[in-house]
Amino acid sequence: MTPAPYLALVLGVAVLCQLLAYRMRVPSILLLLVVGFGLGQWVAPEDVLGRDLLFAGVNISVGIILFEGSLSLRFRELRGLSTAVLRLCSLTVLLAWVLITAAGIVAGLDWQLALLVGALLVVTGPTVIAPIVRQLRPTRRVSSMLRWEGIVVDPIGAILAVLVFQAVILGQPGGALATAVTTLGWTLLVSTVLTLAFGVLLEVAMRRHLIPDFLEGVAFLAAAVGALVLSNLLQPESGLLTVTMLGIYLANRPGLRLENVREFKENLQVLIVGALFVLLAGRVSPAEVVAVAPTALVFVLLLVLVVRPASVLLGLLGTEASRQERTLLAFMAPRGIVAAAVTSIFALEIEHAAGNAREEAALGGADPQETLALQAQAERLELLVVESADLVPLVFVTIVVTVALYGLGVGRLAERLGLATTTPNGVVFAGAPVWARQAAGVLQELKVPVLLVSSAPGEVAQARMAGLRVERTHILSEYAVEDMELAGIGSLVAVTHDDDTNSTAAREFAHTLGGSQTYQLRRQGDTRPRPGRAAASTEATAKRQTASKLTARVAFSPPMSAPELDTATREGMQVRRTTLTDQHTLEDFRAREPEAVLMFLVQGGAATVVTPHATLPQTGATLVALVGRR
Repeated sequence: MTPAPYLALVLGVAVLCQLLAYRMRVPSILLLLVVGFGLGQWVAPEDVLGRDLLFAGVNISVGIILFEGSLSLRFRELRGLSTAVLRLCSLTVLLAWVLITAAGIVAGLDWQLALLVGALLVVTGPTVIAPIVRQLRPTRRVSSMLRWEGIVVDPIGAILAVLVFQAVILGQPGGALATAVTTLGWTLLVSTVLTLAFGVLLEVAMRRHLIPDFLEGVAFLAAAVGALVLSNLLQPESGLLTVTMLGIYLANRPGLRLENVREFKENLQVLIVGALFVLLAGRVSPAEVVAVAPTALVFVLLLVLVVRPASVLLGLLGTEASRQERTLLAFMAPRGIVAAAVTSIFALEIEHAAGNAREEAALGGADPQETLALQAQAERLELLVVESADLVPLVFVTIVVTVALYGLGVGRLAERLGLATTTPNGVVFAGAPVWARQAAGVLQELKVPVLLVSSAPGEVAQARMAGLRVERTHILSEYAVEDMELAGIGSLVAVTHDDDTNSTAAREFAHTLGGSQTYQLRRQGDTRPRPGRAAASTEATAKRQTASKLTARVAFSPPMSAPELDTATREGMQVRRTTLTDQHTLEDFRAREPEAVLMFLVQGGAATVVTPHATLPQTGATLVALVGRR
């Protein structure tokens, strides 16, 4: 197969797997790995793309992923969590390395390879954490800790692997230590200098509007790839740290608007992640997996049951993290694309080092003693090549098992700890007029989480007196958009009297909740036809209507504007609930309450916003509607 059809197939399979995983509510990485594994038995990626091109592409892709993830890391998220995050990215990493190394030795690995595997597997990574967090939607504190650990520890793990690798290759304890210190110093220096150089350059260009909006995404992409490659040229394997530091630097510059960049990078990251997992899984054969299975089983069990809990509980002892948060973090460490990619690269580097050692031994040294030393080094590396044959399949099995265990099981644990829900079904109201407070009260009685957001003191006071959860802030404030707790929330209904605010809020929260779960009231003066009425397609109508791309889904049936709902409430209509049964169907309800405004349908504790064109069940649900006074 030629490269073009193969790459088209990989991209198509990657997108299809992620779509199916979303529908099935399972971690997409599981499907990507399984399908990639199967595809690799038909055509191996190295046979089509070549080893050098494959690993160069993998290295750049991983850098892009880390750059995208680090653009979301803001220091303000660390309020009340700075010590915990610092420990997760330092002491916990050190403890995990030591314990993973011990687990590898127990499982039967050579101690040198165990040290390398320990360094490679201290990482978790945004490619596995982000999808799980998106599906789980935990509290802000837990989400921040997981994302910071996943993104920051990835380059740390890569650098640690470089240091261990060089020590293993050198084979001399004293020289190895000096080389490791020198390598670490140069890595930090190169990464810091390049971060400041590229960061300042991009910041100045953005503040002076030298980059047009439509080029911001690709300009930052080119800068990140350039920084990655240049960093690796100056100091091998330092590029991941450079792009991570660059992303964090840019994300925390005050007043720097990066919305276009983040949106571009998010879409690109989803595509790259899918393709990478398919490609790398295709490098593993069934025979390799079967051969390593007994060792891998023991190794993974030790990782899950001993290494992660011990490293997290000891590392976070005495920090701001609560007992529930430490418990959840102790059982949340799926491995991702960085572990797979860097392991493949180092397995290849061990082969190269052994080949170089053979050539040096064949040439001989200046004296017989030096020749014997070269031969001993070559023999040692040849043994490591044999031992490292199981390195890639071992890490592959580790990724599959940890993603399956944590991705499928962490939801129930998070729910039991009160830190998340696997089925976010709550409703947030942007605004808190009388009818919205009534609706929130009814939903709360039905065990549906609710949140009211309002900047009006009177609305906030009334909501609190009614025992409702309320935030006193504007729905478009920085706090509401960036920091407001949305654990358990599944949809937003914007109900303020400002239609533009409603539209903007719905579009903004669509990034978190999804566009299909954000709604607004019918706009005042909207001339779009209601259900059952014909559309008037005229130029005058088009001039009056708001562009459809600037609006969200319209809530309730029939749709009503904020003033219309307020008027109905003042005239005596109230929000009530009605259980639809065989004796009292939806049709019976409509006949009894012809003027009712259908708002929510509650089934199994989940609330669905009723829309003008929704198809509703006749029975088996609870209807929340604005009805006339009885």
